[in-house]
Amino acid sequence: MREMRFKMERPGLVKAGDAVNVTEKKTALNYSYIINPAVAMSGCYKLPQRLKTLDGVVKDVEKTERGYYVIVEFDEDPVEE
Repeated sequence: MREMRFKMERPGLVKAGDAVNVTEKKTALNYSYIINPAVAMSGCYKLPQRLKTLDGVVKDVEKTERGYYVIVEFDEDPVEE
């Protein structure tokens, strides 16, 4: 299973066990992902780190000093980040 972290600004938008769909955004050099509908956003990933599947399951929601982070598991092999 591959895990990705997404930054979420407000609590309670998703919870562990929720099935989520993400949208891929491409820039000139990177890819980023948004949990639909605009729940949380990932960091930037290079082409070899690009997701192969856009459906996942929320593993956990973490509260930190910097905000909320959603950990999503995708049914694919992990990649080096």
